[in-house]
Amino acid sequence: MSIGYSVRPETTTRSTVSEPQPSRSPHTKSGGHKSAAEPRGLLNRMLEFLHPGPDSTSELIETLADAEERALIAPESRQMLEGVLRMAELSAGDAMVAAPRMDLLNIDASYEDLLATVIETGHSRFPVYEDGRDNIIGILLAKDLLKLQRAPELNLRTLLRPAVFVPETKGLNELLRDFRSNRNHLAIVIDEFGNTAGLITIEDVLEEIVGEIEDEFDDKDGESSIYTLADGSQRVAGDAEIAAVNQAFGVELPAQEFDTIGGLVAHQHGRVPRRGETVTMAGLHFHVMLTRGGSVRWFKVTRETGSQDS
Repeated sequence: MSIGYSVRPETTTRSTVSEPQPSRSPHTKSGGHKSAAEPRGLLNRMLEFLHPGPDSTSELIETLADAEERALIAPESRQMLEGVLRMAELSAGDAMVAAPRMDLLNIDASYEDLLATVIETGHSRFPVYEDGRDNIIGILLAKDLLKLQRAPELNLRTLLRPAVFVPETKGLNELLRDFRSNRNHLAIVIDEFGNTAGLITIEDVLEEIVGEIEDEFDDKDGESSIYTLADGSQRVAGDAEIAAVNQAFGVELPAQEFDTIGGLVAHQHGRVPRRGETVTMAGLHFHVMLTRGGSVRWFKVTRETGSQDS
């Protein structure tokens, strides 16, 4: 996008001139010095004719890549600019988490069940439904569960925040603007028939621009890629080495062709599993907790019933 400005023709003569005038009236006599703007404008027109600017998004992206190669912009800057350009062509339906893979809370569930789901999934916000998953009645912040712990007599409904609904066709640019202006971080995406199609968060939108955003599920420097959860199960990073998984669980998963557990699980499954899917290997259930960029970031790993702990 180019940003320009217009200059109104001068109707009076200035007493001092600090720079060449932008333009001359066609009735000005040619008795003085030539205006520097005339040959410069002609040169610009010739350059534009010989080297026209980009006429499409793809050409503009190629121009950015060329600018990076000539060290005019940093690689990180190019990636962000490309993300902005590509995001303009995307809608909520392109970046949402599909309805079957949404982590929801039942308004009639007990406090213990609600807490278990929050701990297992690790999200900070949850859509809450009543009677059926398609009937979203509000959004619960995980931190609000603390209020129920201290005051069990509270009704869960009083803790719900209003749910925001957006159509699948809503552009990500417009959606990001709404997120910022309304101070809202999650929206329920509905299809053309008014049914729940999925959900989208402000993080999903921003990641289209800046790439992956580190969150509470991401590895920190110097920390292990295998964690013990409150229910005794294990949380395993998708990029954890197979040897580390074998040692932690006392199993013998093959490590000849694959370096990471995510690659092995995807090979066993025939494709990269989606969030909510489970793949079983060597007596272990690998339940997908989080995916990013076409790969699994975190598994919840439990043993098959009857399997012996190491």
